[in-house]
Amino acid sequence: MAKINFKPGNMLYPLPAVLVSCGDINGISNLFTVAWTGTICTNPPMLSISVRPERFSYSLIKSSGEFVVNLTTKELCHATDFCGVRSGKDVDKWEACRLTKIPADTVSCPLVKESPVNIECQVTEIKELGSHHLFLAEVTAVHVEDTYIDEKNTFHLNETGLIAYSHGRYFSLGKELGSFGYSVKKKPEKKQRRFKNAKKQKPEKNAK
Repeated sequence: MAKINFKPGNMLYPLPAVLVSCGDINGISNLFTVAWTGTICTNPPMLSISVRPERFSYSLIKSSGEFVVNLTTKELCHATDFCGVRSGKDVDKWEACRLTKIPADTVSCPLVKESPVNIECQVTEIKELGSHHLFLAEVTAVHVEDTYIDEKNTFHLNETGLIAYSHGRYFSLGKELGSFGYSVKKKPEKKQRRFKNAKKQKPEKNAK
């Protein structure tokens, strides 16, 4: 098996395919799909989205300085694809995808009710990189679906059915392979094995 020097390009996959809502809930608003998004800072909490300037939503975000990232699930997969290939200039994607607008707390953009997580963002900087412009934004509020919060107030995000985008295809999350830090945690089962082995050993006879 040999490595081939492939042409330079964007091969960083998989990615979160999110629905970004923008505009004014009481005026013109739109939804569009973004896969080029990511976490960039913890304190203050910040994320980024990368958008082509010719997209209909670009001017809405640039003029208002705000947007909402709505995480997507298996149930939202069709809407996620539709909102990525249809323009808000031609169709009301809220109506076409039967998605519900609900008010945000810190921005004028609507939240997607059907999404398990809504992240309100206010733009702090725009970097004009080339084909895409990078919106750096501070997270000003987060909403989560209470269905996935247990009695200990723990939010079970991975039970919401999140999807990912990889090289032109959408995928649901697969089997869990481990938790953060599992590679360096001590394995208590080793002690149990030693105990079991000790039980199997026959006791030595008393010397006469």
